[in-house]
Amino acid sequence: MISGGFTCKSCGQEHDGIPFGYTMAAPVYWNPDLAARPGNMLAEEQCVIDNEHFFVRGRIVLPVRDADDDFEWGVWVSLSKANFVRMAEVFEGPARVQEPPYFGWLSVILPGYKPTTLDLKTNLHTQELGVRPLVELEPTDHPLAVEQREGITVARVQEFAEIALHQ
Repeated sequence: MISGGFTCKSCGQEHDGIPFGYTMAAPVYWNPDLAARPGNMLAEEQCVIDNEHFFVRGRIVLPVRDADDDFEWGVWVSLSKANFVRMAEVFEGPARVQEPPYFGWLSVILPGYKPTTLDLKTNLHTQELGVRPLVELEPTDHPLAVEQREGITVARVQEFAEIALHQ
């Protein structure tokens, strides 16, 4: 979702719109060189490293208090092998929404946050077919967890856009 244009504080130029979401391409632990080795795989919704570390894609939704749309981070969460296998077993079935949340660790470094977002505790909530799981952060005082609970403003969304444009 994109709102109206904005004047960038970094470069002073007028930009056409503000994206209301960004996606991390892979878990922070992924390296493209891993793809050539057995036991490693990066797919659209899942990632495995050395047949030992298991990740799934999810969404962190931040309510935007002064807009009609929410902001979304597309992220990766690590799961235990047992939870990864269970999630894969039920992934294509409509009953997956009845699964309890899966515990995991946030496996991305999101720009614009200090301290780092890497390894924040999460619960991954499976959604209906065709919708990526929702990631619920442990309710701590980390800025991302606070923003998930309390929401953000369009000005904060613009900060994310400025980081993305000039990083």
